[in-house]
Amino acid sequence: MNKFRIALAQINSVVGDLSGNSKKIFDYIDKAKQSDCDMVVFPELAITGYPPEDLIFRDSFVKANIEKMKDIVKSSTDIIIVVGFIDSKDKIYNAVSVSYGSEIVDIYHKIHLPNYGVFDEDRYFTSGSKISVINLNNLNFGVNICEDIWYENGPAKIQKKTGADLIVNISASPFHYGKYMDRKNMLSKRAIENDTYVAFCNNVGGQDELIFDGGSSIISPKGSLISGAPQFEEAFLISDLGFTKIDDQTERKIFSKNKIDQINDSSIKISKIYLDVNLKIKNKAVQVSRPKYMSHIEEVYKALVLGTKDYVTKSGFGKVIVALSGGIDSSLVATIAVDALGAENVIGISMPSMYSSKGSISDAVKLSENLKIKLIKIPIEDIFNVFISNLLDFIPSDSQGVSKENLQSRIRGNLVMALSNEFGYLALTTGNKSEMAVGYATIYGDMAGGYAVIKDVPKTMVFKLSKFRNIMEKFSLIPEEVISKPPSAELRPDQKDEDTLPPYDILDMILKAYVEDDLDFSEIEKLGFDNQTVKDVINLVDQSEYKRRQSPPGIKITPKNFGRDRRLPIVNKYKDF
Repeated sequence: MNKFRIALAQINSVVGDLSGNSKKIFDYIDKAKQSDCDMVVFPELAITGYPPEDLIFRDSFVKANIEKMKDIVKSSTDIIIVVGFIDSKDKIYNAVSVSYGSEIVDIYHKIHLPNYGVFDEDRYFTSGSKISVINLNNLNFGVNICEDIWYENGPAKIQKKTGADLIVNISASPFHYGKYMDRKNMLSKRAIENDTYVAFCNNVGGQDELIFDGGSSIISPKGSLISGAPQFEEAFLISDLGFTKIDDQTERKIFSKNKIDQINDSSIKISKIYLDVNLKIKNKAVQVSRPKYMSHIEEVYKALVLGTKDYVTKSGFGKVIVALSGGIDSSLVATIAVDALGAENVIGISMPSMYSSKGSISDAVKLSENLKIKLIKIPIEDIFNVFISNLLDFIPSDSQGVSKENLQSRIRGNLVMALSNEFGYLALTTGNKSEMAVGYATIYGDMAGGYAVIKDVPKTMVFKLSKFRNIMEKFSLIPEEVISKPPSAELRPDQKDEDTLPPYDILDMILKAYVEDDLDFSEIEKLGFDNQTVKDVINLVDQSEYKRRQSPPGIKITPKNFGRDRRLPIVNKYKDF
């Protein structure tokens, strides 16, 4: 048996930062060489960051990324480098280069281009038409990209038929809760089906609304985990794989007998590449790394922290400001911000009105003390009265409409944005998915800001996350009073959310059915929900599309979020009831 040492560099690339990403790649190449690795693998589009979206339409961007790839190839003097980039021939391809001896050995173009949910790869790329297997005399390996490995009869199967002992898959596979286990089960299935090792190198980090959770891994031909990287952090995973050495003539005979299956497409070309590589002498055994299993709630919390940190820092902001109402949503957002950025970089602002309860005011103070953040207090009653006095000719003093409620929220939004403008703070909004779904938010008010941390978090999960964070801290970091009191916007006397909305446990189940599962009215009603309640919720969701289009970007943590996943017309008269 000969040891083949492979390193998976699970890096956090920044979209468009070709120089910064390349420097990080070079650093990990050096690290791999120092660890006597024979191969180092980087994620999908590691050079450009993922997804680069319409930057791909800029010729200068594509050309610059190819030049960076060529620079990286020069470092492959004594190590195989596998790195994702954008290739341009007559068309544009999502590609991976394999290099050794300072030369390009092979370039593979992604064949299966995802065009669903958050993916738009058909908009940018052309599907590949060639599949290769590279022979190192004692090891045959094939390389493919992300979506390619999700197909049972995809490139991995052809690579196995062509003699591959190892499938290397580079990915930018985004997170939603439950995705890690789905991905792990799929990789195990591919390894067992093809009786090959699978090396899966995933991207990690936040990019706008997407979170990449890493979880890179080496899977045995039996489907078991040999070694795995943690989620939500950069990692360098090294494994030794054993292969039986066979002579070159035997290898060529085996290859000639293999029956090659096509991907239902006769245009796919199959090639075998022979590469003379001297495996390095391994002086030290590598330490096996096994990831810690996380619950869905822990996964989501870590995703929110990573997403907040990367959005703020990659966008060039130093500090953030959060409006603290004393409610659970703003308390959770402030806590996430502190975990992401440090207490010194989070500013809270309390803006009590005549309707704010003493408990809510004191809860905001207590939270800020627990988090050790600065708290600014600006009462809004006097400002509100000035507005009302100037509107008396148009809004009667005894008006019971929502104009006065929303005016309070918009005053707060103006104050938050004034401080944001003055000091360069990024304003974090605090609305959750349940509220955004039904429009229970004020446009240009509490929706005003730069980033919506819990925009894709249902209200029932907000409670679970808050309790989870307190368990982590082993005391009520988020005050227990905040968690236990009935949710209220406190924009009128004795207001409660349930005055306007169904109880959140009911609302969230209906929203999941309608928004995430795409069930129609009759299907939702059959689940046992009240007829009128279902109609009311559906109407609220449909009527609020215009609001959601004007909301800040926010972190995706569910299988279907508003914006990237769910795209409906603003003007839409269709009803199925």
